[in-house]
Amino acid sequence: MLRRLLAANGSKVGRRYVKTPMARMGIEALYRRPRTTKPEPGHKAYPYLLRGVEITRPNQVWAMDITYIPMAKGFVYLAAVLDWFSRRVLSWRVSITMEASFCLETLEEALANHGKPEIFNSDQGSQFTSAAFTDVLIRNEICISMDGKGAWRDNVFVERLWRSVKYEEVYLRAYDSVSDARVSIGCYLDLYNRRRPHSSLDGMTPDEAYFGPQSMLPIRLAA
Repeated sequence: MLRRLLAANGSKVGRRYVKTPMARMGIEALYRRPRTTKPEPGHKAYPYLLRGVEITRPNQVWAMDITYIPMAKGFVYLAAVLDWFSRRVLSWRVSITMEASFCLETLEEALANHGKPEIFNSDQGSQFTSAAFTDVLIRNEICISMDGKGAWRDNVFVERLWRSVKYEEVYLRAYDSVSDARVSIGCYLDLYNRRRPHSSLDGMTPDEAYFGPQSMLPIRLAA
């Protein structure tokens, strides 16, 4: 595309010529990186429990996922726990690795600050199928639900959160450091919870839907 734009302006160059200065300048396309969902052989996977279920109140279903966050140089990972009914981000963490410990800390913070859900949904990544992670859910008597393999629609509300985070925050910036990424993403998620209205919530913010009077119609997932 860049080669053709240059050609239209009278610069007759080849694709390889364009590729070399792009690499030197650090210019690259924004696209989804390799999958963050990596199953671990021997870990137990749980069935998906939410097909056809009505989501009618906060803390009925929580979901968690990890996504890739590009920076000016390098990248980090973002994990978040989301309440499905209100779309509210209950806890989040930024990490330079995908180790299970930062996911566990994110889960424990959500439980400490917001009680517990009836059902907790995630994908089948090794962080979520590890004994350390599932034992916390089992001890708290929380039903464990996991997406089917490759079925991103099973966790569609978290996927929509990632889209908002990336197009309204991450892709507009080039974080210089992990601490910069953490601070800026934290400011965005605070705005997301407190001030960003959602059409699916009748114009309410996630905070209003989570903490305020529950006057909305229930959400019915496709069978």
